[in-house]
This record gives sequence, structure tokens and C-alpha cells, in this order.
Amino acid sequence: MPARFVSGDHDTPLLLPPDLRDWVPANHLVHFIMDAVGLLDVSAARVNQRGTGSAQYPPGMMLGLLIYCYATGTFSSRRIERLTYEHVAVRFLCADQHPDHDSICHFRRENGALLESSFGQVLECAARLKVLRVGEVTLALDGTKILANASRHSAVSHGHASAQMVLLEEQVQALLAKAEAADSTPLEDGLTIPEEVARRRERLEQLRTATAVMEARAKARAQEEQAAFEAKAAARAEQEKTTGKKARGRAPKPPEAAPNAKDQFNFTDPESRIMATKDGFQQSYNAQAAVEIESRLIVCQTVTAAANDKEQLVPTLATLSPVVESVAAVLVDSGFYSAAAVAAVEQGGSAEAPAGPTVYAATQREAHGRTVAQLEKHDDPPPPGPGASAQAHMQHRLATKAGRTLYRQRKQTIEPVFGIIKAAMGFRRFSLRGLVQVGTEWTLVALAYNLKRLFHLGAPLAAA
Repeated sequence: MPARFVSGDHDTPLLLPPDLRDWVPANHLVHFIMDAVGLLDVSAARVNQRGTGSAQYPPGMMLGLLIYCYATGTFSSRRIERLTYEHVAVRFLCADQHPDHDSICHFRRENGALLESSFGQVLECAARLKVLRVGEVTLALDGTKILANASRHSAVSHGHASAQMVLLEEQVQALLAKAEAADSTPLEDGLTIPEEVARRRERLEQLRTATAVMEARAKARAQEEQAAFEAKAAARAEQEKTTGKKARGRAPKPPEAAPNAKDQFNFTDPESRIMATKDGFQQSYNAQAAVEIESRLIVCQTVTAAANDKEQLVPTLATLSPVVESVAAVLVDSGFYSAAAVAAVEQGGSAEAPAGPTVYAATQREAHGRTVAQLEKHDDPPPPGPGASAQAHMQHRLATKAGRTLYRQRKQTIEPVFGIIKAAMGFRRFSLRGLVQVGTEWTLVALAYNLKRLFHLGAPLAAA
């Protein structure tokens, strides 16, 4: 019997169902996102209330379009516009309308308040559906580097900028002297002295602006570090006064207001920084998020230009959605640990909440895997004695069986979330520039992730 094949005749007219709803399966993500957006209050959207000009696209449709495209790995406004023609689900979501890329980009850039409001409303919906636990929850918190919409090759260091300004000044003077000399050697074809002088002066102005920004940053950094220096100096002086002996170790150095030679400025996105990533040093932002460990929904999210996580514990928890109500424990890795940050979180901030959540933080990097001694069953170690350091108390907290069991959930909850965002959703680079706009886009990413998570959990939106 000869081989048989399915017929694929491209010459016969291909008739599609007349209704777009019949093109998309009933259990498709796009239906879920459209239903979810239909439950949201989008009154925070920025629209033209005067009614002048061309008709506007509905805010609910534009919000749903951005959420669906971010959830499925499309972030460029031009590519999103193309999908409104080529992608069946996107065409259905837009009701066969085709917002241009400029309208899409403008809506995303100008509606940070709407995205923040929608992020909170989705968490409220999850709480009503009993998917998100509220009250005395445990959070796992971490940060990840996301590439900025700028190349590190468009950055300049303070040391290099200073050297380049000296060189450019010398070249400008040489060119002006050449213009005064009657018998000077002519330039290459197509080059003129006035244009070359103007080009170098323009670069000089750019470098002066860059160095001024770096000097301002260094001054602000020194002011922030001054309090810590004064506290260390006072503690050292008190120790020497009590013991009558000179304190061991180096005396703390006062912070310097002058910039370091390696301080960076990027001409494309000045607020981004060069940060260490798995792919080497890249122009990036540090995106922070915290998830509720049972639902794995993001409940805190923010972005910082600081490459180090050491001072990000308190600011990130400050963005906690009020839907969560209260937090019992926070799990973080060693990058977030400092005695001051832990104390600030655990002390609470009001008479109604005199004590904050308990922080479980590794105090140093730990090797992957477990030793034979760690596999053996043993009793909890005795608590540290009076006068023990905050670090010793934290190490004891994580050495207990309860502490180990709870802390073990950190990497299996927050780290997969970043994996989904970067690998499954494909979000590895911001499209917007500047810390405020990047924060808006990160809110959109967290919103898209949460709705996609609710979809895969089978959350019944009809019950919300």
C-alpha cells in the first residue's frame, strides 16, 4: 500500500469562521486576561477628557493588549502593533482594531498610575478567590538585574571623561591655531576646521554634563554614608574610652565627596548603571520583587539603580500591597543582610504594629549542596549568650530546625518567579528609559506575571 498524506491544497479558498471568537479556543489565556481587565477599575487611565482630536482607543483594551503581549513575550511597541494584524488572539482582543506603535508606547509610558492601581486590584481579586493568603504571610524577597535600554559602550567613567576633556581642549586650541596660520597643511577632503572645532566643543559639553552628574552623585553618596561613618567613629571612641586601649583594626575613613575614577555615566540612559550579571558587566537596573510563598504571586515590586541589594530590604517591603494586611516572616539571601536593615524591618512602625515581621537571612554565601554533617539529624544549637552580636542571633535563627525548614522555601519560590519572567516570558531588557519609566514597566511585568499565574492556577474569575 502506498504512503498516505494529509491533503494540503493552497489553491482552494480557505474559509475561516466569520466570528473572531471562534478562532480562539475557549480556554485561551486571552479570554482570561480580557475577563480580568473587565473587572478592573480603569478610571486612573490618562485620557483626553476634552473630546477633541481623533477618537481614543479604550483604556481597557489598551491595558489588556499590553498585559497579554508582556505575558506572552512581546515587548516592543512596533511588534505589538504588528501582532494586531498577524496574531489571531491579539486581533480578537483588539476587536479588529489596530493601535499604532506610537499610541501603544504613549499609553505604556503615561499610565504608571493605572498600572499601579491594576496591580493592586489583581491582588484584591486573588484574595477574594482565596488564592492569595492575607494576614501573617511569609514573603520571599530577591532582586535580579534587568538590562537597561542602553549599551555599556555608550558609558564613560569619570577618569576617562576628565582625560578626554583635557585632550579635546588641546585639539580645539590646535585647530584654532591652525586656522590662524596662513601656510598650514590642509585637512583631508570633506573636513573643515570650523566643523571639527564645533564637533569637539559639542563633545566637551557632553563630557562636562556627565562629570557634573557624577560629582553630584558622589556628593549625595558621601552625605548618605556620613551617618554610618559617625556611628562607627563614635563606637570606636567609646570602646577606647571604656578599655583605655587603642581599638584594634583600622579607624573608619570619612566618606569622600569626590567621585571615583571608575564612576560611570551613560549618555543613552543616564540613570542606569553598569552592574555585574551572569553575562559580565552590563548596563542594567536592579529589579526587586517579593512573593507570597504559597501562591507565588508578586506582592512587592520596585526598581533601583543600586547594583547592591544591601540597602534594598526596607525600600522593597515599603511597596507591599495593603491587600496582604500583615507579614509574619521575610526570607532573603545574604546579599540583603545587614544588622541595621533587619532591625528596621523587625521593629515595626506603629503602636498597632509594635513588632514587624521576623527576617530570616543568610549572613554569608553558602556552597551549593549539603555536607554529610548537615544531613545528619541533630538538636537545635543553644541560643547565643548575652551580648552576642545581631549576626550571631541571625545565624542561630537559621540553624534551628524551624528556621532551616522555613528558609529552604526562599529559593524554591522567588527564584522560579524570576526564571519565568526572564525565560518563559522572555523579559530581559527594559524598553523604557529612566528610573521612573523603568519602574512603570516593571509594574507592568509583575502585573502580567500575576495574571498569567492566576490563569495557570485555574482561578475562577466569575467568582470574584
